[in-house]
Amino acid sequence: MLTVESMPDPNAPDPDAASPQIVPEARSALDLSGQWRCALDPDAVGELEQWFRTGLPEDSPAVALPGSIQHQGLGDPIGLETPWTGSIVDRSYFTEERYAPYREPDNIAVPFWLQPRVYFRGAAWFQREVEVPADWAGRDVVLSLERVHWESTVWVDERQVGSERSLTTAHRFDVGRLSPGRHLLTIRVDNRTVVDVGPNAHSISDHTQGNWNGIVGALTLAAEPEVTIRRVRVVPDVAARSALVKVDIAAGSGGAGTGSVRVTARRFNVPGDHVTGPVSATFEAGHSRDLAERGLTAGGTHVDVLLPLGDDALTWDEFQPALYELTVELVTDVRGSEHRHVTRTVFGLREVGVEETQVTVNGRRTFIRGTLESCVFPLTGYPPTDVGSWRRIIAVCQAHGLNLLRFHSWCPPEAAFVAADEAGFYVQAEGPVWANQGAALGEARPVDAFLYEETRRILDAYGNHPSFIMMAHGNEPGGRDAEFLAAWVNTWRTYDPRRLYTSGAGWPAITENDFDNIPDPRAHRWGEGLESRLNGHPPETESDYREWVQSRPRPIISHEIGQWCAYPDFAETSRYTGLMEPRNFGIFADFLRESGMADQAEAFLHASGRLQLLCYKEDIEAALRTEGFGGFHLLGLSDFPGQGTALVGVLNPFWESKGYSTAEEFARFCGPTVPLARLPRKVWTANQEIEFEVQVAHFGPTPLDADVTWSLLALDGAEGTDGVELGTGVVARGAHIPIGNGTRFGPVVIPAGLIPGPAQVRLVVSVADAAGASFRNDWDLWVYPAVEHETPAAVLVTTEIGEALEQAGDGATVLLELGPESIGNDVALGFTPAFWNTAWTEGQAPHTLGLLHDPAHPVFRHFPTEGSTDWQWWELLHGAKAMLLDQLPQRLQPLVQPIDTWFEARRLGVLFEARVGRGQIVVSSLNLDPSGDRAAARQFRRSLLDYMGSTGFAPAETIESSDLMSVLR
Repeated sequence: MLTVESMPDPNAPDPDAASPQIVPEARSALDLSGQWRCALDPDAVGELEQWFRTGLPEDSPAVALPGSIQHQGLGDPIGLETPWTGSIVDRSYFTEERYAPYREPDNIAVPFWLQPRVYFRGAAWFQREVEVPADWAGRDVVLSLERVHWESTVWVDERQVGSERSLTTAHRFDVGRLSPGRHLLTIRVDNRTVVDVGPNAHSISDHTQGNWNGIVGALTLAAEPEVTIRRVRVVPDVAARSALVKVDIAAGSGGAGTGSVRVTARRFNVPGDHVTGPVSATFEAGHSRDLAERGLTAGGTHVDVLLPLGDDALTWDEFQPALYELTVELVTDVRGSEHRHVTRTVFGLREVGVEETQVTVNGRRTFIRGTLESCVFPLTGYPPTDVGSWRRIIAVCQAHGLNLLRFHSWCPPEAAFVAADEAGFYVQAEGPVWANQGAALGEARPVDAFLYEETRRILDAYGNHPSFIMMAHGNEPGGRDAEFLAAWVNTWRTYDPRRLYTSGAGWPAITENDFDNIPDPRAHRWGEGLESRLNGHPPETESDYREWVQSRPRPIISHEIGQWCAYPDFAETSRYTGLMEPRNFGIFADFLRESGMADQAEAFLHASGRLQLLCYKEDIEAALRTEGFGGFHLLGLSDFPGQGTALVGVLNPFWESKGYSTAEEFARFCGPTVPLARLPRKVWTANQEIEFEVQVAHFGPTPLDADVTWSLLALDGAEGTDGVELGTGVVARGAHIPIGNGTRFGPVVIPAGLIPGPAQVRLVVSVADAAGASFRNDWDLWVYPAVEHETPAAVLVTTEIGEALEQAGDGATVLLELGPESIGNDVALGFTPAFWNTAWTEGQAPHTLGLLHDPAHPVFRHFPTEGSTDWQWWELLHGAKAMLLDQLPQRLQPLVQPIDTWFEARRLGVLFEARVGRGQIVVSSLNLDPSGDRAAARQFRRSLLDYMGSTGFAPAETIESSDLMSVLR
């Protein structure tokens, strides 16, 4: 087993460890963006044939760099033998007849991820001439390539300069000294799997960005002075209102000589510019600490400068993202010759820590409200390197009440950190590793050393960014990982203690962690199916994760909560105008059309989306209700188009709304301050008092002194809108609400009889302070009459299909109640929508995505509903079974229709009406048992029977006895 002693030393010399965060000043540089000749080398013969020497053919296609070759149309057509990077869990695409049309050579369409228009896996060569200026004579030249996928090798003329393989930071090549004039620059980029980081790692996988080949971001050739600032690390001290500036100086064989470093800081992004410094420190090479300890080559040195920021210095956090621009000026004397170098970096006065079981930022407890960014960029197939693109994504996240992006098994470009710094938004960056599905850590494989290389690169390149508050090695490791990752955490926390570290996103939860990022505290865990909390237990808002908080001394950030699916938005396909095509959506649309339900696609999207939002609300509130809990990571706010097509977001992959949820609606239950109601149930009878506690999760900038009130509103019939106020009250007047989520009030009692029912009402809890800040959250409740209801004499109720057919044939009105044991299909019907997706989970329950129905239909006259699944449907769905209706007449529309997984698109029903012989029948496979504490089931049964006994009961479609028997299969 690989031990930590055999890992690369994080402090060992690394001459290529550049810091993209350091912005050079007065450095001569050539921008190499533009047209390059390109030649593909799928058989890897270019080096053997010395293409760098002979030059690429003049007729080689021109490509634009920065960019990828696939985005510009270079590559192979997609076929059944395309060598994808990524696991395919469900192999039915390759075997089942229903996928046969999509395996035809001229119609290849894969269902497991977005499909690039072309594919290429191998080496690509890029070549162009560069003109070296005359004033570069005698100066060292450096080539920098901001983001490469994946391994780059560089030649200048016929000389090989070297190779780089980082997936996270710039590839930097010390070219040496070039004579003025023309030189041939050749770059070979190979996007094959250089190191097995795991086939599903989002840094390389076709599940996410796609396995692109090219160079994006800044491409520069620069001349450097003989003595340069190689790295600047800023270590803030909030209590002292100062920053320790740690400057690494690189030099050639002549050494760094003697000189001085002068630092100045300027606060620039909040009102009232503030400049502090300059503060200087002198040095004499050879009298600094050991060079190897600083990662410097012989001849370099290191200088520490303590920079006071002043008593009025402002801290950086999500509420006040005050930033400082640090200017570092180096003046050296080497052999009587003066050298100057100036760099700039940005930092914030920020410290992140842990207080008991919660994360702190500048000593104040916070609650992590994160979502994943999984490197999904459909237009280009690679991540953006401009700040504007990341500003937009972060603004969308903040509008939904989130405060962190977790970069799942990849590290974003510099621009993402810059945008997060500006916005006061937090980042959990990760190494480019998902060492699972065949890959593993701690088994002396190459990925072990590669992870250490990449971690140091990430910390050196992006470590000054105040937004960078958390780091994991990567995602869900396999292998003998615990001992290896314990050493990884200890090593890098010592190397750079400016953030919190955890072994891995998902696991293992080891004592060395600063926080545990684990998947257990969430509403639905892998494999729970219909036994998960929301499927297996009646609805309430009291559940929390206190036992998990009590089980460990560290903060818990729950891993990838949610994963609730919504139906595909087929209108979204017009947005895919770049490299990636949603041909998976084309397959699913075909399946729906073949089942005769194409006209319901939009309704399926809306109904499933409203249920998805309902489940996210409860998932997030359960975390917020847990006193001392650390936070959560959603998976995710936006859809994940890979791994079988995981449509788990309220936003599409472009971070745009899908039409059934708004940012304002989401932020009511997800934000710095969220009122919560601890309700023992969602369904009540009119003779019951509605009793609940109020809790406030407040993680704002300061404590609150606020009024806490409640109100009960009737709904006016339009989805999501309030109607008449039925009651109101004060929970607490001028209450002091400290930072945290332990503040509770109550109980609050709403008297019985206020609502005779049946009614759907909205409980609203508001928190408002004297300064005008107001926070509001709400929950829909259902109140039904407590009286029993007699079955109309004109309706026969039976559970026997033979009796139902006989009586209906003779002219009777029949309600046929089918129990789950009488229906033979394998459709798993639950309350929640499907988890992740049924292909990737190998058919985990449930298989459906909620219910669709017409709330204006008279069958619902005494059972208020809004056309999609809400909590009052739980009793009816728990223990119920869906019927297959594909043998019934196409014109027969079920009164209540479960939405099937898009992989099957079966026509389902749990309630339908029809004429049979001379009579009429309603067939139900809902759980209509009226006994015990089942007020919703009793009320629906009453509404159904009243409808059947009314003159308005007149089914339009006729079925035969054989048709009815078909629903039992």
